[in-house]
Amino acid sequence: MRPIPIDFHIGPLVLHTYGFGLGITFWFAYWYLSRRFHRYGLSTTWLEKSFIWIIVMAVVGARAVHCIANISYYIAHPILVFAVWQGGLSSYGGIAGGLIVALWALHKYNPEISFRTAADVTAPVLLAAWAMGRLLGPQLMYAGGGHPTTAWYGMKYAGEVGYRIPVPIFQSLETIVTYLIVLQLARLYPTWKMPALSVAVSAYGIWSIGRFFDEYLWLAVPRVWDAVEVFALISLGASIIVMFILFRRRGRDAAIVIAPEPLAAADTHG
Repeated sequence: MRPIPIDFHIGPLVLHTYGFGLGITFWFAYWYLSRRFHRYGLSTTWLEKSFIWIIVMAVVGARAVHCIANISYYIAHPILVFAVWQGGLSSYGGIAGGLIVALWALHKYNPEISFRTAADVTAPVLLAAWAMGRLLGPQLMYAGGGHPTTAWYGMKYAGEVGYRIPVPIFQSLETIVTYLIVLQLARLYPTWKMPALSVAVSAYGIWSIGRFFDEYLWLAVPRVWDAVEVFALISLGASIIVMFILFRRRGRDAAIVIAPEPLAAADTHG
């Protein structure tokens, strides 16, 4: 199977398939997030006024963390810091960069919406968008595969020799499973009396488990203790601690941490 073209030309203009796919993913995230907020009766003013900046800062954060994690390479090749069309965007850095702007916008334009409620409504959207982004981003980029393989599912990627493990496809599938789990958690809010923020924290923790094994099984060189693996374990541990605190405090300040009633509604179309 020949590699998917990583770019195409319209006259002198070069369009990178990787960036085009991510653009579609960003549009989907905006549409789906607006839909969920409206479904729960929440304003989207903060999103409408800040979405472009959220995307910009997510890309900046994702690239910055990737370059820091591979600092020796980029010191030797500083011009490649800007070559985002070749891949190299850290998921954790993207979350951090986008979250900073999202928190600022939420506080400025919709202070009546608590961060905990917004995070729980947003969590399934981030998972769905990440699953789509794997297929329309890294799957279409330069050197997008994992370790070499002779298995039947191996694929060829531009810039790599031989067949490679199609990691973006595997990541998309595992994230879809996480997405379905998180949707079910959101539906069980009233039954389990889950505190607000617990859906988002659960989503982050489960997703981090997948990120660890993505690196360990298919990507990391050396196989153990690369930067993503370490951060994934730290994130998982932090998620467990925060979840413990949320449930421990639930009885003392239930009026604050119990999710508002709209969040208990079934997301039948999500």
